[in-house]
Amino acid sequence: MFGGFFDKLKGGLAKTRNSINQKVSEVLNLAIIIDDDLYEELEEILITSDIGVETSIYVIEKLKIRVKDNKIKDPAQIIPCLKEVIIDILGENENQVKPQEFPKVILVIGVNGVGKTTSIGKIAATLKDEKYKVLIAAADTFRAAAIDQLEIWSKRAGVALIKHQEGSDPAAVVFDAVQAAKARKVDVLICDTAGRLHNKKNLMDELAKITRVIKREYSEALMETLLVIDATTGQNGVQQAKQFMDICPIDGIILTKLDGTAKGGVVISIKKQLNIPVKYIGVGEGVDDLQVFNSKDFVEALL
Repeated sequence: MFGGFFDKLKGGLAKTRNSINQKVSEVLNLAIIIDDDLYEELEEILITSDIGVETSIYVIEKLKIRVKDNKIKDPAQIIPCLKEVIIDILGENENQVKPQEFPKVILVIGVNGVGKTTSIGKIAATLKDEKYKVLIAAADTFRAAAIDQLEIWSKRAGVALIKHQEGSDPAAVVFDAVQAAKARKVDVLICDTAGRLHNKKNLMDELAKITRVIKREYSEALMETLLVIDATTGQNGVQQAKQFMDICPIDGIILTKLDGTAKGGVVISIKKQLNIPVKYIGVGEGVDDLQVFNSKDFVEALL
């Protein structure tokens, strides 16, 4: 959907790649034999790259089996096996966004400051470029700044915005947006939501109410809930995702700010621990720097 952005992806993952790839290469170049010490060193590298302890141990166990099955004796030949193990975890094609199912409502959730508004703007702009009719709903009515920011992005993307005053009922905004989406025969309606995780009960009620409105008023639309996580938070992002999973079902992850961190390994951890596919990754500031996640490209750019 977002085309072949491999070079951008590679550039965006530079910090993570330098962290993982250089260390792995150094260890393998110095190794004479493949033994427990070597596996231990590799495990340590994965853990420090924010792949997480549990996932790193799992990766190394699978790597040992693959190396043994392929009768590999030369440490330099471990990298292809490591790539295969990680691709197996991420799943080959299940992460692909299916743009052909319309009409569609994308509910975007996540705590404040993770890049929710920016992600919505970028997805809207890309869909618009692909000739889809898009509408945005500013249902984070808790912060005036969120509404203003979405307005800027909607203008930049050339997409209409449905908004109410700050402090109004988010479900009422979504109700109006759904009516507008139906009247205007929109392909995709993207709804922003508030991100107050510290007030879980309120957030849970709010999201449940919004979901009820969508299902009741727009039953013909496919609904997808995407959680935005800031990659720079590393393993804390996994904990955040777990908390949101308690609140509502999540269909996919948007991982932002990958270009600003060496913690890109968190992608692997998210998939292994939560079994939620990463749908989009942000590798820069530009409108076209939010890419559909492709596990093979990601692993190639990483190692």
